[in-house]
Amino acid sequence: MKEAINKCNNHKAPAFDLITGLILKELPRKAIVFLTTIYNIMPRLAYFPITWKFAQIIMIHKPGKPSNRVASYRPISLLPITSKIFVRLLLKRIQTDVDINETIPTHQFRFREIHSTTHQCHRIVNTILKSLEEKKLCTAAFLDIHQAFDRVWHDGLLYKLKCTFPTPYYLLLTPISQIATPK
Repeated sequence: MKEAINKCNNHKAPAFDLITGLILKELPRKAIVFLTTIYNIMPRLAYFPITWKFAQIIMIHKPGKPSNRVASYRPISLLPITSKIFVRLLLKRIQTDVDINETIPTHQFRFREIHSTTHQCHRIVNTILKSLEEKKLCTAAFLDIHQAFDRVWHDGLLYKLKCTFPTPYYLLLTPISQIATPK
C-alpha cells in the first residue's frame, strides 16, 4: 500500500475531493492502515464507491486549433487519487489471479507491462522483414477507429469479463445498472 502511495505523482491535479499524492504521502501510519483495510474489503464485498467513479472534466485547448470549435478541445478527466490507487492495486491482484497471457491476445499491447507502441512497431516491421526474406506477399490494414472506446459492445465485454474473472472482480468492475438489469 505504501509503495502504491509513493508512486503517486505530487504534481498531478487533484479531483473534486482535492486530495493529492502529497497529502496521501503525509498521512500517519494509522490512516494508511485504515485505507488498506478499506481497499482489502472492497473486492470481498464487490463494492466500488460511486463517488470514486465521478471525474472532474477539464477541457484543454489543442494548440493551433480554433477556439470556437468543440473539436479544438481535449477533455481531461480528473479522478480521485484514492480511486486510482485502488485500481492499481486491483490490477496487481487480477494479474496474480488470472492468467493474463491466456486472456489477452499476444498482439494486444495496451495494459501490459513491457509492451509499448515501440514494441508493436518492431513487431510489425519484423513481420514485414520476415515475409520479404521468405519472398512472400505481405499485406497490412491499419484502422483508426474514431472514438473506439465509445463504440465497444458493452454487453459482449461484460460477458467476457464474467467468463474470465473470478466473480468478486466481475461484480466489482460491472456497473450496478448492468447487474440489476435482467437480460
